[in-house]
Parts: sequence; C-alpha cells; structure tokens
Amino acid sequence: MKRVIINADDLGADVPRNEGVLEAIRAGTVTSVSILANGPALEDALQRIRPLEHSKVSFGVHCNISEGRPLAGGLRILTGPDGCFMKKAAAHQLLMRGGAAIEEEIARELDVQIEALKGAGLRLTHIDGHHHVHVFPAAIKAVCATARKHGIPWIRIPDEPEPVSGEDGIPGSLLEESKAFSGLAGNARFYIEGTGLKAPDHFRGLYLKGRASLQRMQKILEELKPGLTEIMMHPGRAAAGRPQGGPFSSFSTMDREEELHVLLSEEFRLALLRIGVILIPFPEVKG
Repeated sequence: MKRVIINADDLGADVPRNEGVLEAIRAGTVTSVSILANGPALEDALQRIRPLEHSKVSFGVHCNISEGRPLAGGLRILTGPDGCFMKKAAAHQLLMRGGAAIEEEIARELDVQIEALKGAGLRLTHIDGHHHVHVFPAAIKAVCATARKHGIPWIRIPDEPEPVSGEDGIPGSLLEESKAFSGLAGNARFYIEGTGLKAPDHFRGLYLKGRASLQRMQKILEELKPGLTEIMMHPGRAAAGRPQGGPFSSFSTMDREEELHVLLSEEFRLALLRIGVILIPFPEVKG
C-alpha cells in the first residue's frame, strides 16, 4: 500500500476557501491542512475545524511572510511602507539574501503565528510556507529553529521531480517557478536533515497548480514511489458573487473549485482503492 498525506493549503484565507477545504475533509480525501495565522478568515476556519477528530486530520502552520499584515509588531525588513508584507515576487527576492537581522524578524513573526494557533487550542504537527518561503536561504534556519522550539515535528520539502518531457501542457511560467522552488527545497533538505525535523519521503503538487484534474491525480498516485508522500492541494469554493477584498482576494477562483470537484468525486475515491493508496494525516512522532 502507498501512504499519502493530501494537505490543503491556505485555510483561513477566506470563507469560500474554508468551505471547500472542510467539504474535502468530510469526504475523507483531505487529511491535513495548513493554516494562515494572519488570514482574514482565520476565526471562521477555527470554528469549522475545532470539532474535527485530530486522529483523522492534522493541522499545521502555513508560515506567511509574503502576503497580508504581520502579527508581530515592529518589523522593518519584511514589510513595506504600508506595514504589510511585500507580496510574492518582492518577498522572494528579499529572501534570497541572508543575514542575522532578517532571520531575527522571520523568527519573531513565525513565533507569533504559531502562538496564535496554539493559543486557539490546536496541536500543530507540521510547518510549511506560503509561497514556499520556508525553503528560501534567509528563512530556512529561522523556520527550523522555531519549529523545534514549539515541538512541531514535520516540515515540508517541496523538491518535486520535473515531469518527463512532453507532459501535457505545463505553462512555461509554472515550469520555471516549480523548478526554482524544487532547487531551493533540495538545498534546504541538506540543512533540514541535521535539525531533527522529519519530512515526508516525497512531495507532489508544484506542477498541479491550476491543473489538478482527475487524470493528473490518478497518474501521480499510480507513479508514487515507496514511502510517505505529501500531495499539496488548494481546494475551495469560488467566491463568485461574494464581496472580496484585501491581500487574499484572488484566492477563491474556479481553479480551487475544480480541485475540490476532483477530491469529492466517486472516481477519485475508486482510484484510491484501485491503486492501493492509504490516506493519512501527518503521523505521530514518538520520543
């Protein structure tokens, strides 16, 4: 049997995203979630997940230093003149540079984000990064140290192999972005292995962005290697007709709803049985 964690990112971004993620959890096809502690819909998300059985779904912090307003006060390097994070492209450029000052700010902000979720009564099993910020050179040391400080045992390493040449229609921009993230994650893996943190053996999801069809999901499952695999997904409901605003306003699109339809489909559940996949949350780590 193949062991797979299907993790839904960005819980707390907005209400439509929360609605979709919870539908997939109830269907048994999302077994783990990563939560935006500074998400505008965090309180809605917390109300929805508190009744869930921790044995069936794991909760993690979606380390965010690229979008929205920070929870820690007094940040000077990670934020712009408006006091908000700098958004994806600018944050990535900044995080390619290291240094004690930026590492201190990252650790301070992440500490507050984790405390916010722990203070809400959540037991956190894993950490990953919004826009994969956690594997960038300026962030990886602070992220690992803060995770260990709070007893978070698992971390995402998004070093996904590039699909074989001729794979169906991956946009050039997605291909280049995914290769860049995989390279950073590969470098980060060498550091993570010396920290005591655990990571799944394999990761999939970079090349699914906006493309998570039933056929592609089945292909991923069929080609899985032995070990534990994390599959990153972004299910949700589209926000059509609902007033949206703020830094996360573009999150709940039809792409999110199409991912949700795959996860809710009978065909997907039958594929899991046929291929021999066991869906699990992040496992307990003893000792």
